Amino acid sequence: MVITGETGIKECVQKYPKTAAVFMEFGMGCLGCAAAHFENIEQGAVVHGIDVPALLEALNKAVEQA
Repeated sequence: MVITGETGIKECVQKYPKTAAVFMEFGMGCLGCAAAHFENIEQGAVVHGIDVPALLEALNKAVEQA
């Protein structure tokens, strides 16, 4: 797995731009939010009530297809 729950949201999107669409699909439209600058993926997902393992799987699939 390239992306883990500890990966920063901002770091993830900057390094792998295709992941922005995955965040949006899961209801995390907060990519421009101030919290995205310091929260990791797991923290952001929990706040939004998102299934963390499912999100990580989708993010990693997006990276693999890049």
